[in-house]
Amino acid sequence: MKWLLFSDLDGTLLNHEDYSFEDARPVLERIRREGIPLVIASSKTRAEVEAIQDDMGLRMPFIVENGGGIYFPRGWRGIPYLPGSAREPYFAVRLGMPYGEIREFVARTRQWIPLRGFGDMAVEEVARLTDLPLERARLAMEREFSEPFLLEDGERLSELTALAEEVGLSVTRGGRFFHFIRRGQDKGRAARFVKTIFGRQWNEPILTVGLGDGPNDIPLLMAVDYPVQIPSPGGKGLQCRIPRLMVADAPGSLGWRRAVEGILGWTGERNGEVPMAEPFDRDESGRGNDGDRKEKS
Repeated sequence: MKWLLFSDLDGTLLNHEDYSFEDARPVLERIRREGIPLVIASSKTRAEVEAIQDDMGLRMPFIVENGGGIYFPRGWRGIPYLPGSAREPYFAVRLGMPYGEIREFVARTRQWIPLRGFGDMAVEEVARLTDLPLERARLAMEREFSEPFLLEDGERLSELTALAEEVGLSVTRGGRFFHFIRRGQDKGRAARFVKTIFGRQWNEPILTVGLGDGPNDIPLLMAVDYPVQIPSPGGKGLQCRIPRLMVADAPGSLGWRRAVEGILGWTGERNGEVPMAEPFDRDESGRGNDGDRKEKS
C-alpha cells in the first residue's frame, strides 16, 4: 500500500495571513525522507510553485492553476516518460485553455461587465491584493491556463458565468479571487490523472489524501480517499457534502500538520511528544461535519 498526498497551498499548507509553512515543516521533512509524494494542487502558477517548492526543499510533481497544468520533474522517481510535451526540466500535461485565449475573452467582456483580471493590473496592485512581496507577485502574474479576477458587481456573476460557458470557460471561486478556467478543468481531474500515473509505476494499491480549504478545492476533496478541510478564520464551511470529509482542528499549516500526522499514524512520534487528541471533528455518522465550518473570505 502506498500513500499519495495532494495539498492546496494558500490557507492550507501555507497560512492565510503570512504564507508561512513553519508549523508543517517537521512533516514535510519526514515525507521527503520516507519518499511519500506530496503533490501540490494550487491555483498558483508554475513559477510560484517552483519557488515555494524551493523554499520547502521539495522536488515533486505539482498541479497548477486549478488543474490547468501538471508538471512532472523529468526522471522523477522512475517515471522516465509521460504523455504531454517535454518542457525542460519537466514533462508538462496541459489540461487548461491557453492564457492568451482567456485574456481575449476578458478584454471583450469587461467592456460591459465591470471586472479586472491580473492581466489588467500592475504588479504593485497584485502585490497589494495578495499580500505578496513584489517578486512573488510577478511570479503570480506568469499565467498559463487561468485568470484570477475581481468582479465589481457581484449581482452579475450569473450573467458572467453564462458568457464564460459560451466560450468553454467556467468561473470558480478561490480564497481571494474568482478564476476563469477551462470548462471541465479542476483539481480533482488533475489529481486522478496523477494517481493513474503513479499507479502504473507502483503497481500496487494507492491511498490518496487531499487537503484544502476553499470552494475550488471541492473537486480535489471529492477525488481522494481521505479528504481534509482546513478551517479558515472568519469564514464559512464548504457548502457541499463531501463523503468521509474530515475537518482539521486548526487553520493553516498547524492544522495541515496535525491532519497528515493523524492520517499517516505519526501522531505523538515526533521528539517524544505526548500523542495528540483526535485531530479531526466528525459528525455522529463518522463523517466530517462540513456545516458551520470556516473558509477564507
